[in-house]
Amino acid sequence: MAKSKVLIVGGTGYLGKRLVNASLKLGHETYVLQRPEIGVDIEKVQMLLSFKGRGAKLVPGFFDDYQSLVEAVKLVDVVVCAISGVHIRSHHVLLQLKLVDAIKEAGNVKRFLPSEFGTDPARMANAMDPGRVTFDDKMVVRKAIEDAGIPHTYVSANCFAGYFLGGLCQPGKIIPSTDSVLLLGDGNQKAIYVDEDDIAMYTMKSVDDPRALNKTVYIRPPKNILSQLEVVGIWEKLIGKDLQKSSISAQDFLAMMREQNYAEQVALTHYYHVCYEGCLANFEIGEDGVEASELYPDVNYVTVEEYLRRYL
Repeated sequence: MAKSKVLIVGGTGYLGKRLVNASLKLGHETYVLQRPEIGVDIEKVQMLLSFKGRGAKLVPGFFDDYQSLVEAVKLVDVVVCAISGVHIRSHHVLLQLKLVDAIKEAGNVKRFLPSEFGTDPARMANAMDPGRVTFDDKMVVRKAIEDAGIPHTYVSANCFAGYFLGGLCQPGKIIPSTDSVLLLGDGNQKAIYVDEDDIAMYTMKSVDDPRALNKTVYIRPPKNILSQLEVVGIWEKLIGKDLQKSSISAQDFLAMMREQNYAEQVALTHYYHVCYEGCLANFEIGEDGVEASELYPDVNYVTVEEYLRRYL
């Protein structure tokens, strides 16, 4: 079967650049939206040029020029969006409504993968403020997609390894300590950790897969469904010593959270739902979803132990 032509929106971002790499690796004719907002960000310009050198096609377009989005969308079969939805970096999820309109007008897109990639927002109706804004905005985009009758795939990639594993699941830390660790609660709630390059590969494998059409793809590598204590135990084994452990109760965590600025509160709310409530692993995937590592057993995903070895 011929591979779809793919447009990546947000292709110079943290996940976006990995999506471009995976798309090229899988042999898709790959287009990357080149937005003038990058200005004189030389690193992003150089990244775009490197994509071009590997065969990607750069397409001018930006969200303030609706017709440029329509023209870009007309070039491809599939649109994958990776604009940031992380408040500590930037939060532009609702910009995708313009992209939805462009896809609807163009009328040629076989599938749209919006910027999700974290917790499934459809399961977070009872999330706390202020963190629930992320899920609410993503559901607004979903509703627009479905109301427009656009074929789609949603990707729930759970915990990005760089943000969670690097700091042993401690908010605000991205390098594992060799001395101590703060456990969130008792440290026993299960979460799911995925290497960012694996997220991109699973995502791009799904774009032409009829099994993923109009479904949520949950990325749940079996060896990476672990509690914070289990993650810490793997690190302790790697470094050959036990860490000094302390813990913070849910009540104290929430009190600490309320002292932070808005963006940090949003992020900490997500940590609360993941690490105190176990929101990623406390449900079974239903008929509206599929699991990535089962669909694509050929992907040799990075395990938690393999990821943590990078820090030795």
